Amino acid sequence: MEPGWRWELSAVHHLRLRRHTQDDDTLSPALRLDTFKMAMHSPDSGSGGSGPGQDTLSTLEAAMADGPVAELLLRRLEASDGGLDSAELAAELGMEHQAVVGAVKSLQALGEVIEAELRSTKRWELTAEGEEIAREGSHEARVFRSIPPEGLAQSELMRLPSGKVGFSKAMSNKWIRVDKSAADGPRVFRVVDSMEDEVQRRLQLVQGGQAEKLGEKERSELRKRKLLAEVTLKTYWVSKGSAFSTSISKQETELSPEMISSGSWRDRPFKPYNFLAHGVLPDSGHLHPLLKVRSQFRQIFLEMGFTEMPTDNFIESSFWNFDALFQPQQHPARDQHDTFFLRDPAEALQLPMDYVQRVKRTHSQGGYGSQGYKYTWKLDEARKNLLRTHTTSASARALYRLAQKKPFTPVKYFSIDRVFRNETLDATHLAEFHQIEGVVADHGLTLGHLMGILREFFTKLGITQLRFKPAYNPYTEPSMEVFSYHQGLKKWVEVGNSGVFRPEMLLPMGLPENVSVIAWGLSLERPTMIKYGINNIRDLVGHKVDVPHVKCKDQEPQPLGESKEHQQWEENCKEEAGGGPASASCQLTVLEGKSGLYFSSLDSSIDILQKRAQELIENINESRQKDHALMTNFRNSLKTKVSDLTEKLEERIYQIYNDHNKIIQEKLQEFTQKMAKISHLETELKQVCHSVETVYKDLCLQPESLRLRRGPDHSRGKSPPRPSDSQPPDVFVSSVAETTSQATASEEQTHRDGEC
Repeated sequence: MEPGWRWELSAVHHLRLRRHTQDDDTLSPALRLDTFKMAMHSPDSGSGGSGPGQDTLSTLEAAMADGPVAELLLRRLEASDGGLDSAELAAELGMEHQAVVGAVKSLQALGEVIEAELRSTKRWELTAEGEEIAREGSHEARVFRSIPPEGLAQSELMRLPSGKVGFSKAMSNKWIRVDKSAADGPRVFRVVDSMEDEVQRRLQLVQGGQAEKLGEKERSELRKRKLLAEVTLKTYWVSKGSAFSTSISKQETELSPEMISSGSWRDRPFKPYNFLAHGVLPDSGHLHPLLKVRSQFRQIFLEMGFTEMPTDNFIESSFWNFDALFQPQQHPARDQHDTFFLRDPAEALQLPMDYVQRVKRTHSQGGYGSQGYKYTWKLDEARKNLLRTHTTSASARALYRLAQKKPFTPVKYFSIDRVFRNETLDATHLAEFHQIEGVVADHGLTLGHLMGILREFFTKLGITQLRFKPAYNPYTEPSMEVFSYHQGLKKWVEVGNSGVFRPEMLLPMGLPENVSVIAWGLSLERPTMIKYGINNIRDLVGHKVDVPHVKCKDQEPQPLGESKEHQQWEENCKEEAGGGPASASCQLTVLEGKSGLYFSSLDSSIDILQKRAQELIENINESRQKDHALMTNFRNSLKTKVSDLTEKLEERIYQIYNDHNKIIQEKLQEFTQKMAKISHLETELKQVCHSVETVYKDLCLQPESLRLRRGPDHSRGKSPPRPSDSQPPDVFVSSVAETTSQATASEEQTHRDGEC
C-alpha cells in the first residue's frame, strides 16, 4: 500500500471515529475501541475495491490498542493550561489508574510528545476487612448487638462470625460480662445499655478522606488490627513536550524488503533500537529451593577451606552410627521407634575388629580417663544395619581414616546429605531430611575456637545475632545449642547444635591425645523454609510441591536468618556514618548505563526501598521500650534520609531518561540528513550521466569530413568508445570524458588552422 493512500485512509477513519464518538465524550476506552472497530467494518470502508483489507485492519487495531486512552489524554492535555494529573484523569474517565499510566509511558516512548514527572504521595486506605467494618460495624459492636437483655450462652456467642474477635474486644471495653455460675454454662450479659462504635466511626473518617483527624495512636491501633494501611500512590504530572501533537503515528519495528523496493521507508517513522534490552531466558533447568540453599551452604564451607567428606553410604552399621560415637547400646535413640533397621541384609559383615575391641573396652570397662558405661557390650547389636540417623557416622569414618595416617595433619571436613529418622510426619518433621555438618580437627582446640568458627560460619549465612546455651550430647562434651534472634518471629530460635568430641570417641580411633575435634550441625530444611516463607515442610518436598514455586526466577539464595528490616537497618546505619547505602549506589551505577526503557523496573526498586523503610519505622516504633525520645529522633532521621535518597534517585532517573531520548533524537535527525544527501547525490549523478550521454550522441552524429580532419588515428577507423555490458559505468564515463576532451581539442586546432 502506498504511503499517500495509507495516510488518506488513516485520516478518513480518524474522522469516522470522531464522528461516531463525538456525541458522547464519556465513553470508556474499551467502548471507544469497539466503536472504532465498528467504523472499520462499516460498508463504506470494506475491503472490496478501495477500502482497507484485513491486514490493514489488524495493523490499525494494534496501533489503537493504547490509542483510545492516549487520544483522550492528548485531547485533555491540549485543552488544559499547564498539565494533568494521571490519578485525577483516571477518576474523571472512570478507568483504572494503571491504564492511564500505560498510555503515558506509551507516549513517552514516542519522543518529546509529552513530559511526565513522577510524583509520590502517601495516604491511608482501608483494607478489605476495614471496608467491611466501616459498612457493617466492628466485631465488638456486632457481638454487643447480638446479646439480648436476658443474655446469651457463651458457646452460642462464639459460633457467630465475629464471636471470637469481638468477644475479647468487647470484654476489654467493659461492654459485656461473663456469668460462669449459670446453670446451663457460662452466659454473657450486657454491662451498658448502649455503646458508640468508635472503630467504625474512625474508619468512616478515613473512608471519607479525613484521615488527618485521627491521632497517631488511633491510626497505629487500626493498623495493628489490619484495618488500615498506609499506601504510596505514584502518579504522573503530564505536560506538553517540545514535539507535542494530538495525532499519533505508529512506529515501525521492522524494515521489510517491500519498504526498500518501494522506497516507502523514507516516509515511515522507525522505533529506535534498544541495544541494552535483555532477551527472554529459556524457561527450563530450574533448581529446587533445597538445591539452591544447599549450594549456598556448600559454597560457604569451601570458602572457609573445608573439604567435603564422602557420604554416599545411606545404609550404615550400628557400630559406626552409634557405638563409635560412644553412644551406649541401651540409648533410647537406638530403639525401633526412632530408627529404621534393615531386614535384609540385617547385619554388617566387615568391621575393623581391632578398633571394635577398643570401642568395646571403652564402653564396658572405661579407659582414656573415663569409667565407661559399665554394661555388657554386644557385637551382635553393633552389627545391625540401619538407615543412618545422622551424618556424624561419616565424620567418625573420616576421623578414623585420619588417625591411621602418620603423622597427624590438621583437617577441616564438611558434609551435606540425607539422614533418616522414624519420625511422625507433621508440618515440621519428615522421616527423611538433610543434615549439614562441619568438623575441625587440630591441636589444642577449645570451646572458644568453636564459638569463633560458628560466628564466622553463621555470619556468612547472614545470621549475626547468636547465643549459646549449654546442652548434652552423648558424644560431645562440652555441648552447645546455637540460637539466633529471628526478626520476623521476634524471638530466639534454635539454628544448630555443636560441641567438642569426647576423648572416649577420639582416642580409641588412634588420634593423638592433644588433638581436639570440634563439630556442629544443623538441618537444611529449616533455613530453606524460613527463606521462602514456607510453613509446612510437606509443601517443600514430596508430591505437594508447588511447581511454579520451584520455577521461581530468583538468582542466588540471599543471606538467611536476618530479615529485610535488619538488613535495611544496617544499610541506614552505614548511611548515618557518612556513606550511602550499597544498594542505592549499585542502582545508581546501573542507571548510568541503562536507557529510559528500564523506567518501570526502577520504579519498582523505589517502591521496595520505601516499603522497607516504612516497615523499619513501624518495627522501631513498636519495639521502643526505654528511650522513647531516642527512637523518635532515629525514626525522623531515617524518614529524612530515605526521602532524600528517593528524591535523588528520581531526579537521576529523569535526567538519564531525558539525556537518552535527546541522543536518540539527534541520531535520528543525523540519519535523516545523511539520507537526504544520498538522495541529492543520486539526482546529480543521474544528471551527469544524462549530460555524458548527450555529448556522446552529438559526437557520433558529426559529419565525416570533420572526422577526417582530426588526424591519422581517426582516419584509420578508430571510433568513439561505446559502452559494453562488462565495462563498469564509472570506467565508461571516464572514457567518454577523455574522448570528449580530445574531440574538443581537435576542433580548436581545426579552427586555428582555418583562420591561418
